[in-house]
Amino acid sequence: MSPYMGGSAPAMAAQVADGYTLISAVHLKRLLDNEIDLLQIELERIMRDIRSDAMDLEDIPAINARNRKIARLSSALQQIQMTKVKRRRGA
Repeated sequence: MSPYMGGSAPAMAAQVADGYTLISAVHLKRLLDNEIDLLQIELERIMRDIRSDAMDLEDIPAINARNRKIARLSSALQQIQMTKVKRRRGA
């Protein structure tokens, strides 16, 4: 069974971006270090893709949706960084 919600790191990262899954310390506790690294890479890739898309500045709902995705991804990446720091201190 996969440790990721959604079956794989790319699927879980997509779910986080779409708002279906939120990353918490409880979710990250059961992941190994290499699995967390893979999830972080996927989250960063999706964030980079979202930021690289050109937006029509007149389309306010699309801009708001994009900003919400970026905020969710940023929050998940911060949670991952905090988990990594705590693991390094405990080791």
